[in-house]
Amino acid sequence: MRAYVRSTLEDCVVGLAGDVDIVEAMNGFDALRLLPRGAFDLVITDINMPDINGLELIRFVRQSDRYRSVAILIISTQAAERDVQRGLRLGADLFLPKPFTPEALRDAVVACLDGRAERAADTDATELAGDAPPMGLADDVRSPPPERAPEPVTRTRQPGSGEEGGG
Repeated sequence: MRAYVRSTLEDCVVGLAGDVDIVEAMNGFDALRLLPRGAFDLVITDINMPDINGLELIRFVRQSDRYRSVAILIISTQAAERDVQRGLRLGADLFLPKPFTPEALRDAVVACLDGRAERAADTDATELAGDAPPMGLADDVRSPPPERAPEPVTRTRQPGSGEEGGG
């Protein structure tokens, strides 16, 4: 699956985003080991991983001041509503259920990175105003724009919206 995701990203996203480095981790521990070695814009994780699962990885990333602004995309076969909501509540930006098309992966990655850019701009503006930056999730991407592939990506829960999920 990592090879498929990497190949898809190299074919679809690299052309859209310009200079992109893709780094693979073998498992959750490997991801934690690699994080301090670079400046990452996006972490793509599965829920099911050896050692440290994807939900534990998300929790670590979101609790760290250093990595809090990193966008997180979950791709997983474990896509029951309870699992989706749990991942989003922990701080993932989007959840893409397996199987997925290359276009759906590209759209999810672009949405995550766009959401990260918006959060960074909001954080900069908030810091200038002297307030603590709010933690937000990416905008609703359940219905992608018409020029994108029609495969749905599960939308995020907006803070304060009153939407609740199982967990």
